[in-house]
Amino acid sequence: MLPQLVLAFAAAQPVAIPPQPLLKQEIAARDSAFFELFFQACDPGKLRAMIADDVEMYHDKGGFVFRGADSMIAEYSKSCEARKKPDSWRSRRELVAASLVVDPVPGHGAMQFGEHLFYERKGDGPEKLVGRARFAQVWVLDNGNWKLSRILSYAHGPASQ
Repeated sequence: MLPQLVLAFAAAQPVAIPPQPLLKQEIAARDSAFFELFFQACDPGKLRAMIADDVEMYHDKGGFVFRGADSMIAEYSKSCEARKKPDSWRSRRELVAASLVVDPVPGHGAMQFGEHLFYERKGDGPEKLVGRARFAQVWVLDNGNWKLSRILSYAHGPASQ
């Protein structure tokens, strides 16, 4: 019984969240690395290290997209394969830097809010700005590593909004 209590106590210990402006800088850097990997690279192992086991994504156009790291990695891997075709559509996401808000979640992680722009191109063709949306994300600090836990992507519309 004692080892179980020790493990439960250790798991319940809150994490130390960095103070501002360091918190915002860390989350902005992690956000950038995540979206560059997600849209432009293909490394399922690296992506897996960036997400929580219980990651969930909700999308105002796509619905409840996935629950759990295995589901997310499976979808990501399919997308990677599709992007290998020379005439496939490729996307890029760009954070609207002035919109970024990061607030701490004491003992757990951080909440991130903002707007982002989406660009697309077919094959090696020219890139075109195609849309704008808002997002909210929850990051958990796990043994010194920021992991994405919850993703909400909403208010998708034309880039001119």
